[in-house]
Amino acid sequence: MTRFRSDFLRTLDERGFIHQISDPEGLDALALKGRISGYVGYDATATSIHIGNLISVTMLYWLQETGHQAISLMGGGTSMVGDPSFRDDQRKLLTEEQIETNIASIKRVYGNILNYGGSNPAIMVNNADWLLKLNYVEFLRDVGRHFSVNRMLSFDSVKLRLDREQSLSFLEFNYMIMQGYDFTELNRRYGTVLQMGGSDQWGNIINGVDLSHRMGGPQLYALTTPLLTKASGEKMGKSASGAVWLNGDLFSPYDFWQYFRNTEDADVGKFLKIFTRLPLDEIAKLAALGGNEINEAKKVLATEVTAIVHGRAAAEEAAETARKTFEEGALADTLPSVDLPADSLATGLGVLTAAVTAGLVASTGEARRQIKGGGLRVNDAPVTDERAVLTPADLTGDGVIKMSLGRKKHVLIRPR
Repeated sequence: MTRFRSDFLRTLDERGFIHQISDPEGLDALALKGRISGYVGYDATATSIHIGNLISVTMLYWLQETGHQAISLMGGGTSMVGDPSFRDDQRKLLTEEQIETNIASIKRVYGNILNYGGSNPAIMVNNADWLLKLNYVEFLRDVGRHFSVNRMLSFDSVKLRLDREQSLSFLEFNYMIMQGYDFTELNRRYGTVLQMGGSDQWGNIINGVDLSHRMGGPQLYALTTPLLTKASGEKMGKSASGAVWLNGDLFSPYDFWQYFRNTEDADVGKFLKIFTRLPLDEIAKLAALGGNEINEAKKVLATEVTAIVHGRAAAEEAAETARKTFEEGALADTLPSVDLPADSLATGLGVLTAAVTAGLVASTGEARRQIKGGGLRVNDAPVTDERAVLTPADLTGDGVIKMSLGRKKHVLIRPR
């Protein structure tokens, strides 16, 4: 039985999103009373957000879906500093141009998940609009004086860095002040009272809550999600070729579909609740399937999440490609592909290099390990010699070479 009365918090609670809330009763009463404004912040340190961010974007979806205002805050200003949370080194400093390019790329995904139109539109805001205009001395006097260095040093995100005797620059140390100020600025501009994020952001978010108190502002609230791990204990969000990005040019819709299709049996119910919008009673039925039938639930999971991120057409195409490949044994031309110069096969392309280029493995060393374990195949035949090369003789009748890692990851190499 959920302990919340508001539709918003009850939905998050039933679906497994809640880890910590600064004042559960107060936030529940406020959300029950009327429309509230909440946000999640995203730094534009890459051209895409990844699957870990999908959890917080989905919280914004449910905030909007239950009648409240959802704000996606782009860190055009904070990205110039970089969040030091739980990192061993300083992030690479980005130029304003790089950050703008990243934001433009990231925006494409948000439009698939949140509704920026209609009667209750989500809002996208950039903190560069106020952070880049601040006068440094005035900012120190008006905002900086409310932060205790002693308390900032006690946060895990900073403490762990210092305990490992890793350098923490003054630039990075300012990040939590900037993030705290974002919260109060959004409250001033939009009446925002809630900031959400992952559990690693708790300290940064609480700084904003405290800053509002110290500056005589209204009561603000913090809400974080738990760190999402698989049943095996592995952290969610990594694939054989690296991070699971939400932009299709970095991680194809087919690979994205396959990532969820390969979900461990014990995680199916949990992931259906968090990542899809299916009704809870339908999720319960799918999660209760046993034996080989659980694979049908995994296909539903993969298709529903891919439809949210990449669109229904891309999701159904990925599902059909998988069906042809695995159930019919056909060579589907919609499998992920990589183009290589036409003459690259003429002199022989090393199979190790080809595996890395195709994105099946992250390094030639990993490719060697896969060959030793019998996991790497060319045109469905196991590769047994790490010195093997691909030549025009390996091209199929369709003019491609199919490379596979395990039973479920396939890429077509196309000479152009």
